[in-house]
Amino acid sequence: MAVSVQLALGQAPGLEDLAQLTPGRTKAENALWIENPLSARFNSSKDVVVADLKGPAVITMVHFAMPQTLKLNRDVLLRMYWDGETSPSVDVPLVDFFCDPAGLREQVNTALVNKRRGFNGYFPMPFRRSAKIELLYDGPLPPGDELWKAMPCYSYVTYRAVKKMSKATAYFHASWRQEGLLLGQRDYVALEAKGKGKFVGWNVTVRSPGRDGYPVDENEKFFIDGEDTASVEFQGLEDSFGFSWGFPESDNLFALTGYFGFLKGAAAYRFFTQDAINFQRSLRVAIGFGVKEDPMFRRDFSKPGSTLQFSSTVYWYQLEPHAPLPPLPPAAQRAPAPEEPFWPDKEKLPTAAQLQDRGVKLYLLCGRPGQELIHAAAGYGAAIQKGYAWSGWGLPVYHARAGDDEAAVELTVPKGATGLLRVFIIDPDNFEGGRQEKLSLAGQEFGPLTGFQEGKWIEGRVGAGQTAEGKVLVRAINARKSSNAVISIIEWVEK
Repeated sequence: MAVSVQLALGQAPGLEDLAQLTPGRTKAENALWIENPLSARFNSSKDVVVADLKGPAVITMVHFAMPQTLKLNRDVLLRMYWDGETSPSVDVPLVDFFCDPAGLREQVNTALVNKRRGFNGYFPMPFRRSAKIELLYDGPLPPGDELWKAMPCYSYVTYRAVKKMSKATAYFHASWRQEGLLLGQRDYVALEAKGKGKFVGWNVTVRSPGRDGYPVDENEKFFIDGEDTASVEFQGLEDSFGFSWGFPESDNLFALTGYFGFLKGAAAYRFFTQDAINFQRSLRVAIGFGVKEDPMFRRDFSKPGSTLQFSSTVYWYQLEPHAPLPPLPPAAQRAPAPEEPFWPDKEKLPTAAQLQDRGVKLYLLCGRPGQELIHAAAGYGAAIQKGYAWSGWGLPVYHARAGDDEAAVELTVPKGATGLLRVFIIDPDNFEGGRQEKLSLAGQEFGPLTGFQEGKWIEGRVGAGQTAEGKVLVRAINARKSSNAVISIIEWVEK
């Protein structure tokens, strides 16, 4: 029985059956290379049909050669249509289809797709009457030699004819999505399928554009046949792809699961060959924080500046008709978001005029990447004495100088200056149950201070005697052993 099912789908049988003669003739259709008609090349069109097949048959392999430039991004789409349908069953950037998000990898090696100077796919793709596979380029180049050099230069599709096909044989589908969102407010949705079928795999990317790190505490949720609570829910992003305690430090590409770095984030894939998720009416696949997960994740990833960008390619089989796939954005919008901190939000800094209007002579954003000292009038300055830079929180105040024992900053001011010394501290991650610290501002003691999760300004007046040497010390001393001390903003206001 197992062998007959394999043959009906056109799959290569197991090695133990390799010597068995199989019914059905194998054929191949070529395109894109110079030996093929102009209509099947990018010299004359931005939309090329690479295979137009008659059934019943099963596609057993698809191959696309790399462009002459050996580079390819999301500008070219792979689309597949079964039995004359007008809405594609596959609509995915070509590179993402082959587990190569945005085309950034040299090599991919999985059981069902791979890449190394060429893309190869081995999903069985049965069809009853016809199959049409096309590549659509919607980037800026016009048809011609330049576009031909930039696009896959050769393709072939191999398929095996069959006499008949079981009514239970489903059609192959694949869909791509990309979205930036505040995951604390709603889940990322990778698939909303209608009909009868089974989910067989996906590849996913996650990143915080412009920033190092990303959460892996999301759950992967499969809502079957309209259920309100997912009956399949994996707890932890990395665990759902076969890893634990975060993704590993190095790339790991296995046959059915794998991980590799993607820009400053992560990419992972999994094929459900032994545990396909069946559905009778519908399937909704989402990524989000679990109901019982620490509320901190929903709170922190609801704040401005905490946008995560996900992308996904989902593979499944189902009986037709299928629900229309979501329309893909234009080529420029399919690129990964730029490496800009807090994308798409922006950090808002006070202008020099605003600071001057308030009489601010020194304005220091402690721990801010790139530049901490934002404004210093003549005779004013700052030097870090103790503490490391931290910039892992969300907007508006995402940075601090922190120390396990203390953080300290020495200010330079004109000798004999008087003014108001203001320090802002914040504990947005409620570290170790909440930070506790003491502040020393030019020798004036404050604290212990607690409960500053939303931020708190501490200020003290500084007289001429305290600035006689032209130096003023600001210290934050940790008052809780398991935590640390932090300083986020220091300003000197002339009074």
